[in-house]
Amino acid sequence: MANYDLVIVGAGPAGYVAAIRAGQLGMKTACVERERAGGICLNWGCIPSKALLKSVEVLDLVKNAKDFGVTVSGKVEPDMKAMVARSRVVVDQLAKGVEYLLKKNKVDQIKGTARLAGATVVDVQTEKGKERLEAKKVILATGGRARLVPGLEPDGKKIVTSREALLVDKVPGHAVIVGAGAIGCEFATFWAALGAKVTIVEMLPTILPLEDEEVSKLVATEFKKRGIDILTDTAFKSAKVQGERVQVTVAPKTGEPKTIEADLVLAAIGVRGNIEDLGLEDLKVETAKSFIKVGPGFETTAKNLHAIGDVVGGPLLAHKGSAEGIACVEAIAGKGDGKVDYAQIPAGTFCHPPVGSIGLTEKAAREKGLEVKIGKFPFRALGRAVAVGEPEGFVKVVSSAKRGEILGCHIVGAGAPELVNEVAVAMKSEATVHELHEAIHAHPTFPEAIMEAAGDALGHAIHI
Repeated sequence: MANYDLVIVGAGPAGYVAAIRAGQLGMKTACVERERAGGICLNWGCIPSKALLKSVEVLDLVKNAKDFGVTVSGKVEPDMKAMVARSRVVVDQLAKGVEYLLKKNKVDQIKGTARLAGATVVDVQTEKGKERLEAKKVILATGGRARLVPGLEPDGKKIVTSREALLVDKVPGHAVIVGAGAIGCEFATFWAALGAKVTIVEMLPTILPLEDEEVSKLVATEFKKRGIDILTDTAFKSAKVQGERVQVTVAPKTGEPKTIEADLVLAAIGVRGNIEDLGLEDLKVETAKSFIKVGPGFETTAKNLHAIGDVVGGPLLAHKGSAEGIACVEAIAGKGDGKVDYAQIPAGTFCHPPVGSIGLTEKAAREKGLEVKIGKFPFRALGRAVAVGEPEGFVKVVSSAKRGEILGCHIVGAGAPELVNEVAVAMKSEATVHELHEAIHAHPTFPEAIMEAAGDALGHAIHI
């Protein structure tokens, strides 16, 4: 039996960050992972998908080089096998980096499948046999996986989750995507750019349903310009593989059910927590809808057993899991309060056009009964956006009408996932729209749109 101050199960963005922070604080720490450091995000999610999206961004730029006064001779066409291969090289490089950081911070990395033998006892099945770890505290960071519904069971070939989709190296003739959240919209962007016919099926009234309605509307408009079919207010019913094709039956909110013939179907309807086979039932750990319930300091209903990241639900974002990992470990070490401000977590969707958001949407703010002022600034009035050929998009700031407090910000257009971080810093610093507007921004840059949107909320915007 090996003894530790802390054992962490899972080496994704929540688990490995928690392990590194624990190492920095001098804790004797072990991190158990059954696959590879970096978790789903690095190995089968955020990173490889962004590498693939960069490939089609380059493809799109080259195809439209003439618009920038550049003549490209010869045929321009995608090499999907090479795109996928590049994405795996990127993954390997970054995973090695995480493994190095764990080693640098004296974290024992144990490859195997973990199961709780007690709140602070972890049995790990490794290639060499079973190993028992005992610790003062245990953190579960086992992440999540694609949520499925009856009739949408993946076979890994014709019906896939995002994990299998990352390895598809042949352009599908017709791809049907069930679910129009971030994952669905990113794959729609990728496949459509490669020439595939893409149909998105979403049971809610809009694509990207968690985003501000104006943002979702603009993304839908741009998707349609790229030939993507969007079926909102439409429920998925079934998907049946018949030979080389898949018969997908959907039911619009109004009208009769219809069948769509596809070459590939992507299940992108959400995420469920990985809570099975961990021994939670034996410890009577409370769960709800596949997620572990936690209290102060991310402690579960079993004393000294904590949980963080996707397995506890909430915003299913890598950086949210990392923030929870740091907060949890610092609380265990007596260095922090174990809290994360979920109202100030930014999110990014790397579709085309990309989206960045933080805080309350206008609708959510008004539903809370808040008196708000809205500031907007279109990219078409932004010198930088027009100069680089990216005029579609806008920044929308939601602020308190009384004090100018920044309640939220919603950006669609070039660089949106990066731009929103400026607002995250402003909100963390308790800046108001006054400071956001008065801070001098370099010209010509995209962040000027944030300054101008803040000014618009105050009635001071200069360029609209």
